[in-house]
Amino acid sequence: MVLSEFTAVLSATDRVDLQREVVRFATWLGFDKVCAAVAHDRPGREPEFLTVHNTPAAYMPTFLDLSRARVDPVMQHCKRSPTPIAWDQATYVAADKGEMWEHQAAFGYCSGVVVAMHFGAGRHFFVGMDRDQSLPTCPADLSRMVADLQLFAVHAQDAAFRILRPESACSEVPQLTARELDVLRWTIEGKTAWEVGRILAISEQTAARHINNAAQKLGCVNKLQAALRAIQLGLLS
Repeated sequence: MVLSEFTAVLSATDRVDLQREVVRFATWLGFDKVCAAVAHDRPGREPEFLTVHNTPAAYMPTFLDLSRARVDPVMQHCKRSPTPIAWDQATYVAADKGEMWEHQAAFGYCSGVVVAMHFGAGRHFFVGMDRDQSLPTCPADLSRMVADLQLFAVHAQDAAFRILRPESACSEVPQLTARELDVLRWTIEGKTAWEVGRILAISEQTAARHINNAAQKLGCVNKLQAALRAIQLGLLS
């Protein structure tokens, strides 16, 4: 892993820089199409989407079709869950949307990986990378690809909010307690709340409470996002 591949996006100063860095990372990860979006919920109205992408011109009518997004199984997953999704034809067939996949596959959207991050005040960040070939068949290789995109997303969302919707960007670094940092440090090592409790000589429930408190302070919806966010903010090395 080359850390600069993940952090270079933080140097982006405008929309052109941001798009270039997102496309660069997608290429590095093995994808030729990418979209990164900041979304903001607006009660009584359609959500606001601000994006950078390299969508082919011929596919733009489909890309801009909000009615399609409302039934797209990948987009619906991202709307409901912070868990990354690696998708292919089988994803659409399982949702009885095989014809949607057939349409987009003609434009090179055959498979991809999407990470969604949900924050407070109705703020969301999505980054999806797509290509015209299959995803890795080796589970370890696919897991690494997803993990790489997750780490990139932590840095990319910071740049995206700052550039695309600066009024919603938060520059204040949350104050975490020493114990909250301890549990995040072990979380990033892959430890469960039960294992963290054993290591720190606290109960599983107490460990889980520290994890949840840290995630709330960092504006994250799960422990992995919280741990990665803490690294990005310099709270963890």
